Amino acid sequence: MFAAYAADFDADRPLNALRLGERPRPEAREHWAVVRVAAASLNHHDLWTLRGVGLRREALPMILGCDAAGVDEDGNEVVVHSVIGATGHGVGPDERRSLLSEHYQGTLAEYVAVPRWNLLPKPPELTFAEAACLPTAWLTAYRMLFSRAAVRPGDSVLVQGAGGGVATSAVILGAAAGLRMLVTSRDPAKRERALALGAEVALAPDERPPHRVDAVLETVGAATWRHSVRALRPGGTLVISGATSGQALPESELNRVFFLELRVVGSTMGDRDELAGLLNFCRSKGVRPLIDSTLPLDRADEALARMERGELFGKLVLTV
Repeated sequence: MFAAYAADFDADRPLNALRLGERPRPEAREHWAVVRVAAASLNHHDLWTLRGVGLRREALPMILGCDAAGVDEDGNEVVVHSVIGATGHGVGPDERRSLLSEHYQGTLAEYVAVPRWNLLPKPPELTFAEAACLPTAWLTAYRMLFSRAAVRPGDSVLVQGAGGGVATSAVILGAAAGLRMLVTSRDPAKRERALALGAEVALAPDERPPHRVDAVLETVGAATWRHSVRALRPGGTLVISGATSGQALPESELNRVFFLELRVVGSTMGDRDELAGLLNFCRSKGVRPLIDSTLPLDRADEALARMERGELFGKLVLTV
């Protein structure tokens, strides 16, 4: 079968480690299913894999991709939950959780094998491309907003770095849930697009918000940490799920954290029940993932290059 996979690691030029070509088709095993992939979306996790982060060299070659929607062996349209081993379903009870493309081959291929427990029915209202956007970036945003920040309608939320998959999905989800969404971006065009998605305020980096917010969603890390902490009201919550700009903080703002009794909460992905909730939310609210563009799988190198350059607003989807 045709696939996009990591054949090597290159920390500086990750696309040098990418290969497009034939890989063995997965075989079904007990309690697992083989899904014919209709669409798969890209995540920064794919670039980190090509750089050699979180993957052992002996696991190479590794098919990239965490997210997919497709058709199972019985003809059912399904969405793939990308976390394997969180509960023991289909794997050993003591196996540590991992994302597809870390321990098991990923979704940027014609077929992917996953435990049957990881399959959820695709809502008929969603296209395969839309459904393929949900299991990582959108699920991350959903968990950050509703499980970890625990915000309520009317609360204000600042999202750092408008444009990426998590940021755009957080704005759309938050606006649909009645939250007052604020965003930041270096790019004026991205700020304008975020406003069109439902953001109430769009700020340049380090620009002071018009009011203190109830929660901040942080995925950028070192570059925006100080701004995130200073944007919070007393007792507010900072939810962090990534650090794309690095982890070394120039100033930790610990005095502000303890004096204002701020909450700093980590968040990683989401569980199967939360993905089911996200699918129902999209169906009931008419919410649709924002897709930057859709390309065929054999142009995965072009898509990953665009992601590396940061030329996205929304999700990049590969169709099979």
